[in-house]
Amino acid sequence: MSLANTKTAYGAVTRSLHWLTALGILIMIPLGWIAHFAPWETEAQLAVKAQLFSAHKTIGVALFFIALFRILWALTQTKPAPLHPERRAEVLAAESVHWLLYSTLVIVPLSGWIEHAATEGFAPILWPFGQDLPFVPNSDSVAETAASVHFLAQWLLVAALALHVAGALKHAVIDRDGTLARMLRGAEGGSHGASHVVLRPVALALAAWVAVIGGGAAAGMFSTEETSAAPQLAEAQSDWQVTEGTLAISLVQMGKKIEGSFADWTAEIAFEPRETPGKAGEVTVQIAIPTLTLGSVSKQALGADFFNAEDYPTATFTADILRADSGYEAQGTLTLKGAEVPVTLPFDLTLENGTATMQGSTTLDRRNYEIGGSMNDPDQLSFEVAVDVALTATKN
Repeated sequence: MSLANTKTAYGAVTRSLHWLTALGILIMIPLGWIAHFAPWETEAQLAVKAQLFSAHKTIGVALFFIALFRILWALTQTKPAPLHPERRAEVLAAESVHWLLYSTLVIVPLSGWIEHAATEGFAPILWPFGQDLPFVPNSDSVAETAASVHFLAQWLLVAALALHVAGALKHAVIDRDGTLARMLRGAEGGSHGASHVVLRPVALALAAWVAVIGGGAAAGMFSTEETSAAPQLAEAQSDWQVTEGTLAISLVQMGKKIEGSFADWTAEIAFEPRETPGKAGEVTVQIAIPTLTLGSVSKQALGADFFNAEDYPTATFTADILRADSGYEAQGTLTLKGAEVPVTLPFDLTLENGTATMQGSTTLDRRNYEIGGSMNDPDQLSFEVAVDVALTATKN
């Protein structure tokens, strides 16, 4: 049994890679769909969904490397001649589908991997080499673009696979030739003098990609605009004008830290510094909840079971600014999702030439606001949510 190809037969390596790839596809595609549609309303359901996605991602990464090796191996091998070189249209169609399969076998898992690496969330890849990819930033826009490519490419893969299987069945049932036997057991077949055309099949495969990606772009699948309508916050009438700042949160889901932030918020600040303990001012912060990004679980976080951004689009923190023995703190109430809960935010403050720079952190209990009420296991979703605030403001 020859490991390498000949002009009339496929070698053992090529055939093994072919069937290993086929097995991977037949597992990965339905597993991905099952994971996507699996419910996650309860702790047990979320755990199963995460396991399904982890298995899907792990098989996808493995298939990516198998596909790369298969392509590199094919480039170094003699390609057996077609059995019917006189059927030029059929040969062209078959080779075009092969190139389409090769490209989708790389792009489908790679785009999924890029989406995974660009964002945060549950369902890690089950291997010891980390979850990131070189040159892939932690970016929601990158993740959304990769997700769109992944979605479109999977259907192109399904179409190419269906055409490939239909061609194989035609050869086996209608033509009754040795095409399938060549890939099953390395049977000989084809003419030594027959040749393959390369440029036209590649061009046709590329045209299929252009059509699919172009159609997706025309349908707006690559848009990174917010899907939830964010409220228009009124401009804060403040003694101090915030020039820059971040309002970030973080929590732990399925053992992994997830970090996010609110893109739109305002702060109305009245403040006079003092050296002794006592009240130094007041602050009111308005937060547009739909502007939250939280890795791969952003949409889930804004849903009815969590922040319920549609019914509660804003949150408000109203507090007194107090000088304490060790610095400053804001003591007040956070109104979120209809609940009013006392919150204290200690912060460090630096004042210089009419510019104030502050950094503060506190921890909230999501249960106080009925966020993730069905998630009662802190190992799946931590009760504690860390809040980190940093801003720079100038005196008006």
